[in-house]
Amino acid sequence: MKPPVFSTLGCRLNAYETEAMKELAAQAGLEGAVVVNTCAVTAEAVRKAKQEIRRLARENPDVPVIVTGCAAQTEPETFAAMAEVTRVIGNHEKMQADTWAQLAPRGPDFIGETERVMVDDIMSVRETAGHLIDGFGRHRAYVQVQNGCDHRCTFCIIPFGRGNSRSVPAGVVVEQIKRLVDRGFNEVVLTGVDLTSWGADLPGEPRLGDLVMRILRLVPDLARLRISSIDSIEADENLMLAIATEPRLMPHLHLSLQHGDDMILKRMKRRHLRDDAIAFCEEARKLRPGIVFGADIIAGFPTEDEAMFQNSLKLVDDCGLTFLHVFPYSARQGTPAARMPAVKGPAIKERAARLRAKGQAALTTHLDAQIGREHVVLTEGPRMARTEDFAEVAFGSDQAEGTLMRVRISGHDGTRLQAEEGALPPSPEGDKL
Repeated sequence: MKPPVFSTLGCRLNAYETEAMKELAAQAGLEGAVVVNTCAVTAEAVRKAKQEIRRLARENPDVPVIVTGCAAQTEPETFAAMAEVTRVIGNHEKMQADTWAQLAPRGPDFIGETERVMVDDIMSVRETAGHLIDGFGRHRAYVQVQNGCDHRCTFCIIPFGRGNSRSVPAGVVVEQIKRLVDRGFNEVVLTGVDLTSWGADLPGEPRLGDLVMRILRLVPDLARLRISSIDSIEADENLMLAIATEPRLMPHLHLSLQHGDDMILKRMKRRHLRDDAIAFCEEARKLRPGIVFGADIIAGFPTEDEAMFQNSLKLVDDCGLTFLHVFPYSARQGTPAARMPAVKGPAIKERAARLRAKGQAALTTHLDAQIGREHVVLTEGPRMARTEDFAEVAFGSDQAEGTLMRVRISGHDGTRLQAEEGALPPSPEGDKL
């Protein structure tokens, strides 16, 4: 029998959990199955999940199809009703060894020995499974430190797929990162659903900044540390201190902003206003000149008019954003926003296009400013790397993968920077920074 086929949709956390599932499935001896780890962030994500399930079922006939992930957690009946689907497994269940042991081969009908739908109440889960694997990734390691979310933004279904916020203890995280550094990783990225809520459920209620400072202090050989998407309104004092004083913390933050208009932010039930976002970016830039910001922004949220949308466009300049993730609003059944007066589909599409164009212009401006500058890059492939601020860099010839090297930027193509041929000599301080 051939090994299971895994397909991952959605976020980095899903990718992390797929790696854990691969190990659990291998330990259980599962063979000849398809496993689809779904995303539920938008209605389009659910549609793509169904499409992927049907494609994999066609390409892998006569094997069980197991569906898990956020869409499986929030809409188990939807996937259980699909003729191609054999089992639906919840987000908590997918990380349990017992689940995969139940699916281990016991003859041709082994899948029939378990319940068709294995999805329990995710809100009752009190711990996360970040200890299952020591990160994933070929060149930088992604380490899960948090899962779930205690907030209830009116547009978001994710808390119902991930449950309430829960944290991996700092000691477990530090030990993971030490092992990753010993294995040769130069960069580690901390990931979670609501990363800035890390620690609220741990003794003493430490904050994300405490974790960052502890990692950098206790793992001195770690060359680079990144933090993934954060809620800027929850940035704590030690996180700001780390931004200001720790060069090994990379100068790139992806912000969960969602909109640039105060009324829409209130209707979204966000915890910040427009001025809060601008003030955070200004403060971080004073502490760390050259820091770069990405952001999630939704176009066409219910009740959004042109003036409100213009505030989102202006936010790109007011915050100095560089990397935009634009989401056309997609109603999720069961969320309060789905009951609000909707913006017409063509208007949503048109506004999303304008926002993406604004984002591209901001990116081009940033890339222009890098020409002639030197960067220490981490190579991700023979001809691709990323700078400290996460911009992509293309090479004209093959390079050693997974290494840090100093390069000078000669140009860009609108998306990627281009490096001059040949690495520059290391700086006197060394090229860990």
